Amino acid sequence: MLVVAVLAVLLLGDVSAETLAAVLLGSAAAVVLAAFAVPALAISGVLFIVLHRVRRSRRVPDGYGPPVARIPVPRPPADPVARWRSARRRFDVLRGEYASYECDPLAVLRLPALADVTVPATGRFVDAFANAQALDTEAPPPPEHGEAFVRAVDYAWRCWRAAQDAADRIRLSGLTAEERSSVQRTITLLLMARDSGHEAERLAAYTRARTELAKLEQAGRLRVPRPAMAKLDEAARLRLPPVAEAG
Repeated sequence: MLVVAVLAVLLLGDVSAETLAAVLLGSAAAVVLAAFAVPALAISGVLFIVLHRVRRSRRVPDGYGPPVARIPVPRPPADPVARWRSARRRFDVLRGEYASYECDPLAVLRLPALADVTVPATGRFVDAFANAQALDTEAPPPPEHGEAFVRAVDYAWRCWRAAQDAADRIRLSGLTAEERSSVQRTITLLLMARDSGHEAERLAAYTRARTELAKLEQAGRLRVPRPAMAKLDEAARLRLPPVAEAG
């Protein structure tokens, strides 16, 4: 640019020294300004592109970002009587499951730890069940009593599941080899008595099963609930042959 300016002045012909100096100074200043202006414009363009991309990267996608403040909608309070009735139905189911176990000799022999209160999980369930039983009422109780019953039933159910799981893990592991053999013989006899079509065979199987269970109980290694023993005795009596009338 400076060379072009000098050539233009020379072509004009008669030019004073002051004019030539002014032209030279102006051209030099223009060159200097252009030298700084072009890089500055380039740097500004690069900065603009970088900042634009940073803003785009920080843009929050749809569905994200800080939660929008919402006005809480109050829920209507649960009906205490409805909660009590629901808990009572659940407790009836629990009572039925527990009673079915205690009345079934086969179930007791397969999961004996579930009848042994010295097993921690079983002991907790028995206590929880008794607590819920004590809070049970025929008619809807006051709200505080009803809520205590609801909590007791929930806890009893959790303890029942935990006791079942523990008994399933333990099974016959706490018995000696001889006692395990006795339990297996008793199970076989009970299955035979249940499935046999001959009355004499049924009676003999129930009698032998009853004897085996009595030995295990006397040794203190197995607890058979009273309902299970009563059911076993009843089954044996029902299959006794009729007594012939005299005369």
